[in-house]
Amino acid sequence: MSITAERKQELIKEYATKSGDTGSPEVQVAILSERIVNLTEHLKSHDKDNHSRRGLLMMVGQRRRLLDYLKKKNSDRYEDLVKRLGLRR
Repeated sequence: MSITAERKQELIKEYATKSGDTGSPEVQVAILSERIVNLTEHLKSHDKDNHSRRGLLMMVGQRRRLLDYLKKKNSDRYEDLVKRLGLRR
C-alpha cells in the first residue's frame, strides 16, 4: 500500500527543482499522487476499509491544497506539474 524507499527516491529525482530538493510542492505532490494511486488500488479490492478511505481523502485534500498554493505562487510551474502527473485539473 505504501511506496518503497527506492520509488520515493526516483520521484524526488524526477520532480526536484534543484539537487537535494525534497520539500518543494512539486516533489510533495508527486509523492502524494503515487500514494493516492496505490491506496486507490487497495480500496478497489477492500471496499469496507473505511480507515484507509479516510486516509485517502486526507491525502487528496493535502494534494489539492499544495496544488492551490503552487497555482497561486507560480502558475507556470503548476501547469507543468499537472501535465507531467497527468492530473485532470
